[in-house]
Amino acid sequence: MRKMINYQPQRLSRSLLGLLPLLLLILVYLMASDARLSVNAFDKLLPSFSAMGDALYRVAFQADPRTGQYLLWTDTYASLIRLLSGIAISAFLGLVLGIFCGALPAVRSLISPLVTLFALIPPLAVLPILFIIFGLGELSKIVLIAVGVTPFIARDLQQQVQSIPHEQLIKAQTLSGHSGQIMWRIILPQLMPRLFDAVRLSLGSAWLFLIAAEAIAATEGLGYRIFLMRRYLAMDVILPYVAWITLLAFALDALLRLISRRCWPWYYVK
Repeated sequence: MRKMINYQPQRLSRSLLGLLPLLLLILVYLMASDARLSVNAFDKLLPSFSAMGDALYRVAFQADPRTGQYLLWTDTYASLIRLLSGIAISAFLGLVLGIFCGALPAVRSLISPLVTLFALIPPLAVLPILFIIFGLGELSKIVLIAVGVTPFIARDLQQQVQSIPHEQLIKAQTLSGHSGQIMWRIILPQLMPRLFDAVRLSLGSAWLFLIAAEAIAATEGLGYRIFLMRRYLAMDVILPYVAWITLLAFALDALLRLISRRCWPWYYVK
């Protein structure tokens, strides 16, 4: 048991171990799909990989007869614009709130309870309110992501600011640094890599809010297409769309991690 605790897999071993559960999941799906299709060749619940490949080719490389658009790329563009806009707004607001609430006790006493209150409200519960106030267009979907993600980022960054050793702030003050200089020169550089970590952790929630909003009120988008295909039990389209969303989320997470490591390598030194 002691050897298991101290064992550190090599990079190749970690990659293979990470792929193993995915391969097992694919194997289980293939076995279940073959079993159902052997009983009913027209079964829609677990389509074969070839059927999903044909459906993916249609939505990605064949223009829709009604609109003339390539549905997969049109939906992807619409969803990414909404997601990235909401995440960017959330990151900016979370950074500002995190710095001021963490560094200034008076601001923390004034604003932190309000941020905590918003963090406790389920964002999907206020979705009808957002539709009433901002309409059914793009703005309400972006605002939903911002409302759902900003409190999480702000609270995380506030705790990070409060965990900065107080000696650093005292030394800056002894060198005649005022509050603005301390926040800009001492706190902000230490907060930026943590901001990227917080954004990475909030991507799952952001995707959830986006898909929920698109399912209710949208004419294009990945979430809209999934819920539209649900009416026709088109699992050969739904499953590739879910896999595509997963791949996009993984790519965004990897990109943020790469940017953070390149810009602040000291943060990852153990």
